[in-house]
Amino acid sequence: MPPPLERGPLFSLLEYAPDYIVHALHIPYWIWLAFRYQGLTLPSIADPAILVGGIAGESKAGLFALVGPEGRKYFAPFITVIADVSINEIVGRLGTAGLAFPLVAKPDIGRNGLGVKIVRTAEELGRHLGLFPPTTRMILQQYVSAEGEAGVFYVRRPSEARGRITSLTLKYFPRVVGDGRVTLRELIERDPRASRIKNIYFRRNRRELDRVVPVGEPYRLVSVGNHVRGAVFEDGAAQITEAMTDAFDGIAKDMREFYFGRFDVRFSHLEDLKRGTGFTILEYNGASSEPTHVWDRRTSVVATYRALLEHWRLAFLIGAENRARGFRPASLREILKIHYAECDLVDQYPDEE
Repeated sequence: MPPPLERGPLFSLLEYAPDYIVHALHIPYWIWLAFRYQGLTLPSIADPAILVGGIAGESKAGLFALVGPEGRKYFAPFITVIADVSINEIVGRLGTAGLAFPLVAKPDIGRNGLGVKIVRTAEELGRHLGLFPPTTRMILQQYVSAEGEAGVFYVRRPSEARGRITSLTLKYFPRVVGDGRVTLRELIERDPRASRIKNIYFRRNRRELDRVVPVGEPYRLVSVGNHVRGAVFEDGAAQITEAMTDAFDGIAKDMREFYFGRFDVRFSHLEDLKRGTGFTILEYNGASSEPTHVWDRRTSVVATYRALLEHWRLAFLIGAENRARGFRPASLREILKIHYAECDLVDQYPDEE
């Protein structure tokens, strides 16, 4: 689906603002919440079965392991490998698991789409794995070709019988169309939106920039549904239905101690997602998740801050309820140690499509 840019601004005011601006209110609000709920690190037990609640260092394979048998029916299948394992061994394991190219190769611990790539052959997979530190644990997941992608934010207090979807984001993969005369670099520079963030697209497509795109051929600029990577986000709140909510509530309840986080899903038709059917979950995240609808270019600064802070309030509230149930929050020192270890790891990942 092409991004819906036929009207309105090309970007939201905060979409590509520096982190210190986007998160300007987080620290004072976090301190206020800590005082209100009598605990500085309560979000670390918003999802007690996840390492520090998913604030940092969460393993994708570890998250998948928390999913029950009913929930697994919705997840794209995968295997884990170590980056320096021989490609012949990997191919054999793929066959045993019933996986086939194309695949999505991504680091087990990562963020913002770093190191994520669609690989279509064993040779391409081998080249990509060679860009990582040898001991990096990787996820090789079956590629889901459905064009639609969405972020579904789910919240349920432990004391509640039913959860709710607090944010639905429809994601679009920006593309340019070749004319048979100019290079991909020039197509990006000509596009009104792409040219404004061309450094992102140049970096992600560095191997293809000098290729002349054939006439009429659409070229997708990113393959990861992440706004930091240049994907276009649209607030889909109006599309949330009771059937959709029931579907994700059932999936979440089939997971061990999961109350707060975002599911990233693929679907062929929006109506299927609204009916709570016909979608595949690529992955999910815990307390570090954002309600990504705030990156819709039509979302005001006030509405952006309100949504981001409200979700931190919910993380504290759920953490407080879980503390009352006997779970112990992680210490700030423990969280920071895991966070910095993750940063050191992510800094070594390649950043290209």
